[in-house]
Amino acid sequence: MILYPAIDLKDGKAVRLLRGDMDKATVFNDDPAAQALEFVAAGCEWLHLVDLNGAFAGEPVNAAAVEAILKTTNTPAQLGGGIRDMATIERWLEKGLARVILGTVAVENPALVREAADAFPGKIAVGIDAKDGRVATKGWAEVTDVDAVELAKSFEDAGVAAIIYTDINRDGAMQGPNIEATAALARAVTIPVIASGGVSSLKDLRALRDCGASLNGAISGRALYDGAIDLKEALKLLRD
Repeated sequence: MILYPAIDLKDGKAVRLLRGDMDKATVFNDDPAAQALEFVAAGCEWLHLVDLNGAFAGEPVNAAAVEAILKTTNTPAQLGGGIRDMATIERWLEKGLARVILGTVAVENPALVREAADAFPGKIAVGIDAKDGRVATKGWAEVTDVDAVELAKSFEDAGVAAIIYTDINRDGAMQGPNIEATAALARAVTIPVIASGGVSSLKDLRALRDCGASLNGAISGRALYDGAIDLKEALKLLRD
């Protein structure tokens, strides 16, 4: 399992939200590139970046911060938030992103996901953010009637590199991940699944690792900033 330290970007700063609420943001670092270097120094293999403003705006907003991270470190990074057309996908990959995460368009324009996955093998992930099993879009501002598992299954033959599954009710709340729902989704598809939302202790990571669903990885943010998870210890746990 890979541990993906999260750098969520709002107004050019590294923040964490509580359950996706933009009004409940805690700033953890004014310099996202410096934060990325801290994670890399601890030994992380990947970085997980989110353009929070972009998710609401429907277009990249924190591009300067993302570009600074890409210039500062050679560690592979994946980015989600406001990426909703082929031109933006191409631009980010050209700038050095290892993987682009498509969330809202996975619901609204699944053909784009398929087109992108075909054009850029191994570089397109689908972000499925769910509230009580239903998919939320546009920075989680809108909850749809789309079932999270069914959406994941619809991309089974699309060639996407991964599915990032976030339980919104757990995100930033430090209450542990929704292991049952994450494992159920992972068992329903052959696409690698990355767990997100609520990962707040080594115990949580151990539970995800041992849930029997062969998860590809887990994303953690607030717990790393708060010190509830020691990144070096976590990386060792998941590598053993």
